[in-house]
Amino acid sequence: MAGGKQTPRQKMINLMYLIFIAMLALNMSKEVLAAFGLMNEKLEASNSKATESNEAFLASLETKASEDAAKYQKVYQDAQRIKQLSQEYYDYLQNLKEGMLEDVEDPQDYVVMDKSDFLDQKFFQGDNLTPEGEEFVNRINNYRSEIAKVLPENMKSAVETRFSTGDENGKIEKRDGTKQDWINYNYEGFPLVASLTKLTALQNDIKNTEEDALKTMLQGELTSQVSLSNFSTLLESEKNAFYAGDRFQGDIVLGKTDKSAKPVRAELTLDGRKLSEGKDYKLKEGGVEMMIGAGNPGDHEISGTLIYMQDGVETEVPVKNTFSTISKPNSALIAADKMNVVYRGVANPMTISIPGIPSNKVNASAPGLKSVSGSKYIMNPGTGRTVTITASGKLPDGQSVSSKSEFRIKDIPRPAGTVSKQDGTVKLPRGNVEIATIGAMLEDFDFDLNLAVSGFKFKVPGQPTVSVNGDKLNGMAKNALKRAKRGDVVQIFDIEAFITNNKSYKLKKVSPVVVEITN
Repeated sequence: MAGGKQTPRQKMINLMYLIFIAMLALNMSKEVLAAFGLMNEKLEASNSKATESNEAFLASLETKASEDAAKYQKVYQDAQRIKQLSQEYYDYLQNLKEGMLEDVEDPQDYVVMDKSDFLDQKFFQGDNLTPEGEEFVNRINNYRSEIAKVLPENMKSAVETRFSTGDENGKIEKRDGTKQDWINYNYEGFPLVASLTKLTALQNDIKNTEEDALKTMLQGELTSQVSLSNFSTLLESEKNAFYAGDRFQGDIVLGKTDKSAKPVRAELTLDGRKLSEGKDYKLKEGGVEMMIGAGNPGDHEISGTLIYMQDGVETEVPVKNTFSTISKPNSALIAADKMNVVYRGVANPMTISIPGIPSNKVNASAPGLKSVSGSKYIMNPGTGRTVTITASGKLPDGQSVSSKSEFRIKDIPRPAGTVSKQDGTVKLPRGNVEIATIGAMLEDFDFDLNLAVSGFKFKVPGQPTVSVNGDKLNGMAKNALKRAKRGDVVQIFDIEAFITNNKSYKLKKVSPVVVEITN
């Protein structure tokens, strides 16, 4: 402001400038808090998807370990250790976050999370750390050191950086060149929502570390198997079993290799009898085409060696494969067309048949199972965790064949709320929100279900929550929306959804959708 004597008018103008600047600062603070909240939500969503991906990856690795323990058991054990360490540290951070939000009435009202009292009191006591503060630092240091013992060498440097707590003295250099304790620099005096987002980001680092480790470990195992000397052979055929008198049709091929690889010669025997090239087999791109008879009922073994050229040197690959010849079918074939599970609340298509028996001679029964036509059935499972399907029939000679198969029953996963068919965090003009349709969808679900919305709650910052019937904003919701400012985050939650052709099925709670007003 200018010096010297000021007129009353000039004093009034100066005061107005000060008020205006204060209002700008207050508004900016709210926007920053909301931005941290939105970032936290995105990280939470990313963590959920990463958890599902990592669990599926670990399950796949478990299957590989059960099929080939020699190659994958050690990798699977290391992966389990990484999972254990990651889950323990992730759960510790989750409990800490839940404590931070314990006294927050609305966990999505980020503009009220502007105080730093929680972590300031929990972690710091004067110039020293509380026991909880020391535990927080020890947790991240312990996770970094323990997981480094299991990780491949090429990942350790990245993990050291990702979970760094400063130099050897726990200090971090500030912009002015001075040093400060890492925990004070990152968590003292920050708004609650900022610290909450930092903890979620730490959880995201845990999930990414777990994912990177699993991928790197498996890739390393696969790389070690590139050499032909580590390959085994596979027997490919149109069917797994043959009737007596049938002609066997199949190929012996290399597993996990380019099908263009052609052996230079082969030395093979069938049940100890030497096979002749041209008569019993012929060399082809990718392996050997077999031209032998199926033989008598029982198990038969093809053994010997395939000779390949590798770097100008002949390399032998051992062959030891078996196939079975049977005289007639002795079990039913029951398969789920979608997956190895059936879903409650959904008409699950199924195919049930017995080889060698016409579909009209096959009887299948189970709670909720209904015949459609031929071998096609529909399963509508009820209560319980599993359902057993029994299939029976008679062979042409009058002999009865019966078989049972058990399927897991799962509930329909949690739907996601949508605004104009967009889920998660959305940016839309006010006018688009006013006329938008609120919906629900099942992302990456195997069945195309028609979901409808019967009601939801609508929250504009600074305005009371409005309950809405139907899938569009009512008058009260529109009035509240008119008071929203540019950049305000509107929340649509407690969405009530149902399956249009199965209203009796109770869906899981629909996840909310957040809309940022752009005008």
